[in-house]
Amino acid sequence: MSTKKILITGGSGFIGTNLVKFLISKKIEIHNIDKVSYCSIPDKFTNFPKKKYFFYKIDLLKIKKIEKILLKVKPEIIINLAADSHVDRSIDAPGRFVKNNIISCLNLLECIKKNKKKIKLKKFIHISTDEVFGGDNKLPSKENDKYETNSPYSASKAGCDFLCRAFYKTYKIPIIVIHCCNNFGPFQFTEKFIPTIISKYINKETIPLYGSGKNIREWIYVEDFCAAIFKILNKGKISETYNIGSNERISNANILKIILDIISRNLNNNHHPVIKKVIDRPGHDFIYQINSNKVRNEFDWKNNYNLKEGLKKTILWYLQNKNWLKHCKKIYRGNRQGLLKK
Repeated sequence: MSTKKILITGGSGFIGTNLVKFLISKKIEIHNIDKVSYCSIPDKFTNFPKKKYFFYKIDLLKIKKIEKILLKVKPEIIINLAADSHVDRSIDAPGRFVKNNIISCLNLLECIKKNKKKIKLKKFIHISTDEVFGGDNKLPSKENDKYETNSPYSASKAGCDFLCRAFYKTYKIPIIVIHCCNNFGPFQFTEKFIPTIISKYINKETIPLYGSGKNIREWIYVEDFCAAIFKILNKGKISETYNIGSNERISNANILKIILDIISRNLNNNHHPVIKKVIDRPGHDFIYQINSNKVRNEFDWKNNYNLKEGLKKTILWYLQNKNWLKHCKKIYRGNRQGLLKK
């Protein structure tokens, strides 16, 4: 499938920015709709070519504005990345996550349904999360496993998944859903776990670790995830669901040790960071692990970077882009989110 024009919602976020860069390298024209939130990446950090990249500052809650852009652009493919994604913040404000994730997704689908004949969309690729499967699975979650959401964030993403299925079944919108494990890499905002460790070390600040640190996550370098999305937008089948993972699972405490070792080697100093165990997140899922055999077997996809290789590339990027860390620090001072008020 030869694609020339793609519309991405949430293309100014962490994954979105990396995906835009990846797709532009494939000579694809990108149109990005983003409302621009606290964790968005400003244009001054990206410098995408103007002939291949077009930006529209629009909130997906503004349905008339969405419709106007869809009719103007008439994209071949839409990739829906737009979402509030921080679990701790969803604990503080579940209503906001329902509105910004579920209602925004519904608005987008409604606009496509209304203008189906004019747009002639080939694929609507919705990016979801492995968290919809819950966090106590004995085996890696498969695409058809039941949903067991344990946070307002994962519940809001599950709601979007169900809407996508309904719009395919009822209105024949060409839906594909992707579930992915935890991403990391360049441009990730410093409230997330890996950039928190990196930024705190660089600034010689105390590094927080939730609870015992035994919670296990599956991590994938963001460039590998972008490559998987590219495979799916070219070869993915309508109405199918695909899991994307690295098959590498590790506890938070152990990944912390690896990151600190890599940073200390690159900085070549004797700084010994202070690690402080902090109160655990309410309803904290113990383990996320996802079965990605389907996409590996059907599309001959594999992740090119193992965990340590991806972490080295990520850490070097942060060390070489301290202006990004300064930008983040102006917005986010490290204040804890997601603690229930007594």
